[in-house]
Formats: sequence, C-alpha cells, structure tokens
Amino acid sequence: MTYQYFATCPKGLEGLLYTELQTLGAQELRETVAGIYFSGEIETAYRVCLWSRLANKVLLPLASFEANSQEELYDGVRELRWEEHLSPSGSLLVDFIGTNDGIRNTQFGALKVKDAIVDCLRDFSGERPSVAKRDPDLRVNVRLAKSKVIVSIDLSGDSLHRRGYRIKQGSAPMKENLAAGILMRAGWTEIAAQGGALLDPMCGSGTILIEAALIAADIAPGLLRGSFGFERWLNHRSDIWLELRDEAFARKKAGLARDNLPEIRGYDADIKVIRAAEENIVSAELDHWLRVSRKELKDFVKPTHNHAMEFGLVLSNPPYGERLGEIESLKLLYAHLGERLRNEFQGWRAGVFTGNPELGKQMGLRADKKYKFFNGTIASELLIFSINADAFVQSRVEQDARFSKDAEVREQAEAKVKVENKKEQAAALTNGAQMLVNRLQKNMKQLEKWAKKNNISCYRLYDADMPEYAAAIDIYRGQTQPNRAPQLYAHVQEYAAPKSIDEEKAAARFAEIEMAVPFALDIPAANISYKQRRRNKGTSQYEKLSERPTGDLFSVQEGAAKLHINMWQYLDTGLFLDHRPVRLMIADMAKDQRFLNLFCYTATASVHAAMAGARYTVSVDMSNTYLNWARKNFALNGLSESRNRLEQADCLKWLEQNDQQFDLILLDPPSFSNSKRMEDVLDVQRDHVSMINHAMRSLAEGGTLIFSNNLRSFKLDSDALANFTIEDISARTIDEDFKRNGKIHQCWLIRH
Repeated sequence: MTYQYFATCPKGLEGLLYTELQTLGAQELRETVAGIYFSGEIETAYRVCLWSRLANKVLLPLASFEANSQEELYDGVRELRWEEHLSPSGSLLVDFIGTNDGIRNTQFGALKVKDAIVDCLRDFSGERPSVAKRDPDLRVNVRLAKSKVIVSIDLSGDSLHRRGYRIKQGSAPMKENLAAGILMRAGWTEIAAQGGALLDPMCGSGTILIEAALIAADIAPGLLRGSFGFERWLNHRSDIWLELRDEAFARKKAGLARDNLPEIRGYDADIKVIRAAEENIVSAELDHWLRVSRKELKDFVKPTHNHAMEFGLVLSNPPYGERLGEIESLKLLYAHLGERLRNEFQGWRAGVFTGNPELGKQMGLRADKKYKFFNGTIASELLIFSINADAFVQSRVEQDARFSKDAEVREQAEAKVKVENKKEQAAALTNGAQMLVNRLQKNMKQLEKWAKKNNISCYRLYDADMPEYAAAIDIYRGQTQPNRAPQLYAHVQEYAAPKSIDEEKAAARFAEIEMAVPFALDIPAANISYKQRRRNKGTSQYEKLSERPTGDLFSVQEGAAKLHINMWQYLDTGLFLDHRPVRLMIADMAKDQRFLNLFCYTATASVHAAMAGARYTVSVDMSNTYLNWARKNFALNGLSESRNRLEQADCLKWLEQNDQQFDLILLDPPSFSNSKRMEDVLDVQRDHVSMINHAMRSLAEGGTLIFSNNLRSFKLDSDALANFTIEDISARTIDEDFKRNGKIHQCWLIRH
C-alpha cells in the first residue's frame, strides 16, 4: 500500500533532503519550506527513518480539515478511527504546532487533541489510553496554520537528529543533521570516496567528525537509536523493519572493514570538550578510527605521517560571538584560521560554518561558494574555499603590481614628487627642528642595524636625548593584515613640560617635533601618533583619546608572538617596549609551567608564555578594556581562553583569595594607582613587601617570581624579604634601545 508522507528538516536543508529521499526510494516528491512531501510504501518510510541524515521527522498525515475554534478542532480529530492506530490501553503524546484566533495556545490545542483521541477510544472499547511524555506508544503531530489543521502519525518518534551517540556536548552544540548537511554541501561524500582526509581544528564535542565517519563508512545514522515512533503503532510491520535493520548492520560491518577509510581527526583547545568528544566517539562505536586531541589553533598543521593527508577537507564551526568584545577578538581568530589554511593546506578544500558571515571576510580567502542555513533560529552561512593562490585575497600593493601595466612609470613619478615634497619640507624646517632631524636619523641608523640583527620590530628611537625636545619616540613596524607588507609607524609621547616653562614656548617646541619626525623618519603623517603623557588618575588611562577607526590598528611580531597595537585610541599602545627582554625571558622559562600574570595589562607576557608551551596561563587585571585587548592578542596567535584564563579583578584582593599554585609568576604593578575600582590606593614603594609575600604564597616550590616596576626612585626592602632568595637582574633586562635610560625599570627574580 502506498502512503503520503511529510519529512521535516531544518530550513536550508530542503534541497539536500529532496535528493536524499530520491536515493532512498521516495516517489512523488514536492519541496516546501522546512520539509518534503513524498509517497511510498511503509518500507520507504522505515528506510527514511533509519537512513536519513537530514530529516527531523517522518510524518504520516491522516487528515486535513478546517478549524477556527476549539470545538471544530475537537470534532475533526474525534472523527478519525484512532482504534486503527493505538490500543485503548496504550499511551500517547501530542505535539501541537501553531495558533489562530480560536486556538491561541499550543498547550491548549494539544489538550483538545488528546481529549478527542481519548474520548474516541473510550467510546470504542470502554478503556482510555494514558498520556506519556516520554516513550509513548503513539506520537501524534498536529499542525495548525491559519484555519487549516493537519493531523499526522509521527513515525520517527523523537527527532531523527538525535542519533543516540551524543552523551556529552559543548556549550553550543550543532545538531547532527545540520552537521551532515554541512558535510554534504562541502563535498565530503566525494572527498571521502577518493580517500581524502577530514580535519576539524575546532571540533567541540565531535559532531562533525562523527557524522563524517557515518557518511564515509556507509553507516545508517538511525542504528544507534533506542527506538522509533512506529515500533508500537498498530500498523507496524516488524518483519519489514527487522529486515531493513539487518541490511543496515551488514552495510555497517562492510563499511568499517574497508582498508581505505579516510583519516578523520579533530582538535580543540578546550580539554573538557575533547573529553566530551572522546565519550561521544566511543558511544558511536568509532573509537578505533576517529582521533581527537587538545591543540591550539596556532599549532594546526597538516599531519605528515599518512599519504592520505595529501588532500582533503578542513571543516569547522568556529565561534561567532554576540558581544562587541567577542567580535573584535573573533575577527583575529578567523584571520589566524585563514593564515593556517593558506600556509598549511594548499590544494585542500575548506568549509567554515558561521552565524556571522562578516567574520569570514577576515580570513584572507575568497569563497568559491556560499550556502545559507539556519542553525536553530540563527541565519548562518557555509563558506566554501579552494585553498590555492587564486583564492588568496591580495593586498592593494599586490593588486597594483598585477593589474597596472605602467606600475614602474608610476613609481618613478611618485618618487619624483616625493623628492620635491622633501625639498619643500626641508626648506620649512627651523634650526631646532633640523637639529632634532639630525639626532633622529643618527639614532635610526644605529638602532635599525641592531633591531634587524635581533629580529626586533619595535623599539625606542629617542627618549628626550635633547632636553629641549622632551619626548619619547618609538618605532613600530607592523601589519594591518597578515598578507600585507609591514608599514613603519611612529609613536610620539611628549613629556609634560614643567610649570616653569612658558606654554607658548612649549607649544612651539612640540610643533618642531611634529615637523621633524615625519621628515627624519620618512613616515606618512597618517602613521604617526602624537600624545602628551600626564600622571594617570582613576580610570583615565582606560579612556579613549581618539575615535580613529579600528581598521587603522595593526600587529607587530615579537619573538614567536604577534601582538595587537593601538597607537591612537588610548594613552599607551598595548605594548611596553622596555619590558621586551622580560617577556622573551618568560618565553624561555614557560614551557610546561603554570604561569600567572598580575597587573597583566594586555597580557602580552601571557601570550609569550602560551606560545612557548605553558601548561596554562592566568592573567589578572581590573580593566575590562585591557582584558578585551588581551583576548585579541590571544586570538591573533590562535590561542584559546580555555587554557589562557582572563580574570577581571583587583590583583591584590585576587591574590589574597587565591588557592592555586603557579610555577612562574610575573608581578609588574604600576608605580601608583588610585583607581576607583580598587578599595585602596596602591603605592608600589609602600606596598611591595605585602604584594610579594602574597604572590610567594601562590608560588610553587621550585618556582620563580619575576618582580618588576617602573618607579625610578624605588628601593627594594631586602630585609623585610630576607626569607626569600632574591636576584637583581635589572641590568640584564635593559635592551640596547633603553640603555640611555638605565632606570626605566628595575627587575628581580625571587624564589623560595
């Protein structure tokens, strides 16, 4: 006997479900929103329930009628012959979807349908069925749209996306049928057939991996389910069902016995979700095949042990955030993912599923295709990339070189204009500005050689070398995007003039600095930031000085770390250059260590520690501004917060309450702070003994505390700290660019 059915699915999967149903023997298919109508014998419905990777429900419609009131709903349901579907002593559950003017509540609608079925069976036999919220004998589905009611038997029971293997999940799990749809759209079926691999660098609880394995090994997704809705339906044909199950088990056995099963691996930075993925893989009976391990995105590379890794699919569902702080750091995460793909996976295909397609634009790759899906109610996209040079988004410089036939002529013309402009600027220089130019160029010549030799991309060029021009000038060589050539930037901080200096005279000297810097360093004015340093009060250090677009921000390379620089919006740039040697020392010491960073600022030292292989890092600061900045630094390097915790807290209070032990601690407090966020004023000279004692209680035996501060008059109270071994390493932490100012900071190693 042929029946008419309706298979539901998530929006965006209709076309794929249509094709899948055809392969499963369905006839007379008709596509609609979030589902497909089809016909077939009962065997067809069973096969769809067992084998569909995409459907949510398989419904058998019994009747369709008009209902503008609760009475009409009751009467329409009551007229059906329910004794043909459910034993009077059985149990039922009603799923009711939709409302209208007469039926304004789905629970009320479900109640009226239940009453009609119960009354029908009681009139038929004298017995009445019970209601079971779990595992009913019959599940009834009723859909109401305007005045039209469709009453169906739910043959699937629980939604088909619940395969039965997922016993643990992460914070934002993807439904199994959506994962299967994404895999199909990404071309996994064809890649797996050719022996290609699948890698997921942010695998979460492993749903994509498991669904990929089920597809590759020809395993029916319904085999692990405990039951289906049709199994206690009075019209159930158990002989047909058991035959289909036996066939599915035989195909599973044959599929898993193949010699050429593709390599499928997953990685995630969060060990908790890796453990969840492992449990789910065991539950799916695939633990002899699938592999997952904890790995930061920065370490995501193509495995080399297996020839099957020569081509394949990288497919992932990265986080896509909602809060502004998340979005800014996630831009850098996506950029890092794009960099990993470009550097490691040329010749592969990649798919990125995201609820925020704008983030995909950060990857530096041009998508071949884009598919729209819904992840629950969230409109999402699957971006498909072919990882080859043609897909790389080129920089403006590269585009000009490629498309301009007269690039050389234009460069010559621009050089000529530049020379003319230089002459005009030179003629306008005052004597004082010219002296400053000479000093800057002399310093640049000396320090550039040193910086290049030591792979240093940012350094202090000038620090009030000429007292009348009291400013600190720092050089940064940074990139606005990973695939763009580095640019030169200058950060100019004028020291506040003493009250004895006439304001007009001070302003004139600052104007000469503004004249000299771009001329001496040959840097565009747009790449120079001018500020005046004043003593910070309260939260002033966190307040924006400029609304310059964030697109003007850039990153610099320091050792193995990339660090996010903002030269315009805040008083500081996010990187204290004088502490470069300390950060690099931490990188040398941090492997396998538990690292604590107090008064962490933008957590640059924590990034160095994490990049060097620290077991985990904890970074504490009161400022949410700086902690959001730290998130960007971690994301820029492909580091997750699961192993790099950020704590917004008063460091002193946090230390008093901390019960963790750390192997390596950086304590680098400000000289003075009266922030409203703190209960008391912090004075490093007065409070350093107490701070160090508290920090040492958190330091494990054999560990090291690095204590540093920038108060020039600071004196360490060695007598009060006599219980500890103290080593003054200040001289070793002053690099070439700060030797003119040996008191820029002081630094000690302190051990038990």
